[in-house]
Amino acid sequence: MSHISPAELALWQAHGFDFELLDVRRAPARQESGIEIAGARWFDPAQWLDWKDSIGTARPAVVYCARGHEISQGLGAALRALGVDARYLVGGIEGWRTEGRPVVAHGLKGQTP
Repeated sequence: MSHISPAELALWQAHGFDFELLDVRRAPARQESGIEIAGARWFDPAQWLDWKDSIGTARPAVVYCARGHEISQGLGAALRALGVDARYLVGGIEGWRTEGRPVVAHGLKGQTP
């Protein structure tokens, strides 16, 4: 499977499933929004060759961008080619928010702005 829905991701979170959550939005889009999905680590998509090896293969990875299109789908495919069980979040963070899922301010855990 190369994608995950917001509902599925919420279940993974609720049940404590062990996975890596990667925010791969472009820096200006991320900065402008001021929010992220709790537990995410941000990686600059333009620098993916520099950070790709820091993503382990021992657990799945969920990659999200602003709307779940080219950036997250492309990086998800690249990580899968490197042996990572990677999926992109359908709809990106916008789809996540549209479904009423919680977000946090950058660097905060468990708070909804």
